[in-house]
Amino acid sequence: MITKKRVVIGLLGSVLDSGFHEERWKRWRPTISLCKHAELPVDRFELIYDPKFTDTAKAVMADIPRVSAATEVRGTPQPLRDPWDFEEVYATLHEFARGYDFKPETEDYLVHITTGSHVQQICLFLLTESRHFPARLVQTSPADNKRRGPDGKFAIIDLDLSKYDRLAARFGKEQKEARSFLKSGIATRSKQFNQLIEQIEHVAIHAKEPILLTGPTGAGKSQLARRIYELKKSRHQITGAFVEVNCATLRGDAAMSALFGHVRGAFTGALKDRPGLLRSADNGLLFLDEIGELGLDEQAMLLRALEDKRFLPFGGDREVSSNFQLIAGTNRELPIAVREGRFREDLLARTNLWTFHLPGLRQRPEDIEPNLDYELDQYARKGSLRVTMSTEVRADFLKFAQSSAAKWSANFRDLNACITRMATLSPGGRITAAVLAEEIERLKAGWSAPMVAGDHDAVLASVLSEKTREQLDLFDRAQLAFVIQVCRESASLSDAGRQLFAATRENRKTANDADRLRKYLARFDLDWQSLKPTGPIGQSL
Repeated sequence: MITKKRVVIGLLGSVLDSGFHEERWKRWRPTISLCKHAELPVDRFELIYDPKFTDTAKAVMADIPRVSAATEVRGTPQPLRDPWDFEEVYATLHEFARGYDFKPETEDYLVHITTGSHVQQICLFLLTESRHFPARLVQTSPADNKRRGPDGKFAIIDLDLSKYDRLAARFGKEQKEARSFLKSGIATRSKQFNQLIEQIEHVAIHAKEPILLTGPTGAGKSQLARRIYELKKSRHQITGAFVEVNCATLRGDAAMSALFGHVRGAFTGALKDRPGLLRSADNGLLFLDEIGELGLDEQAMLLRALEDKRFLPFGGDREVSSNFQLIAGTNRELPIAVREGRFREDLLARTNLWTFHLPGLRQRPEDIEPNLDYELDQYARKGSLRVTMSTEVRADFLKFAQSSAAKWSANFRDLNACITRMATLSPGGRITAAVLAEEIERLKAGWSAPMVAGDHDAVLASVLSEKTREQLDLFDRAQLAFVIQVCRESASLSDAGRQLFAATRENRKTANDADRLRKYLARFDLDWQSLKPTGPIGQSL
């Protein structure tokens, strides 16, 4: 085994290390004292000093061999105009580190951070933490008792935090708590969803750019946005308010006024200035739900506000500012809206840096049970009444909830309403088989309502261009829209095929429902992937 040489890199302490008379040996001098510890032999000391203190540096370099004859001392002059100028100090030490011939295979490095200005110490720490110095830190201090005399004491700090079990465990616990917080404490089981939340937690803490949450209505976009805000605020990353608005409720001048504010007299009824939602979110978080519903004029204003943090209130001629972070939500396919001229391409590019798709409840059947427990707990908190169900009723509910018969078209809103109704109607705080059977029939009746023409157009617009839609007969529009809806609510192509062809599959010798559905979609230049949304950073969920 090769014994490595120990090399210390340190700054000259122009005050603490100084001294030219015999009295200096009675004082604690950090650089000299570090070399006096028999349990920490130093083979080489690299002393960095300002040429203004050359005499002191020469004295220190002469004294080190007197206390440690085996220590080689090398001095490096590094001129500094101001040792408290962070930019200058960091650049100087960075240049030293870049030019130094490190040999970690044969040498073990310590960076001494006791001497120098506080700024110099901080820069040494940062350069060691970033591995520009492939070293550990060494901190020295005077002795806390007279018997140690001027030798003092030392402590070695390794910045590889993975080596500290308690620290690693604490950081791991904090991450786990943050992810649980984003999930409202629900112990979700879906591997893909948990990976999604892990990504969102990391981005929420480390990024300030806009976040785009996509997914069907009721998938939890609004609740997640608020949780992200609360997580960032708990980390002191934002200090302002959480401001939420559904863009589908904003139209015309009212949209401009609500978002960007207005000045007095901007329009009839504008009797006083209004700050607007963007200014209300200054230093906070603005959640624009259904951002795809914003008009093009509002989109242009929003883009300017995102890029410059400045904008004009409606009717005003003086710009105002707001340093807000944006989270946008949508259940629309924004790239298609861009192609059709309903959404600005530059705004999509600005908000599409971090895009996360929240899957619907049917795409997470394994998470229905923990969400059932969550909804029952929420009901108990709100009404102070704990409602339960027997093992048999619970099993029957989960069997239905996870089957193809359960559409969950409004996702968690459906589940919340379902549990609330059953809990309210349960005698003695216990959901019975009869209450469950009645609720299942109610859900099925609600989900079986036929789609209207407007629904057809909205569904088809999300996957087909306007020109293609116009070429379809009304019959084909209705049929294709229904097929697309079933596909989006299904966990797989095979699952969708089983639902769509359930009546005739018994009469066929081979029941390849997935292939049959695939061929039907191909008639319209569609495939399964084109109907399924994508996850963060292009990953399919």
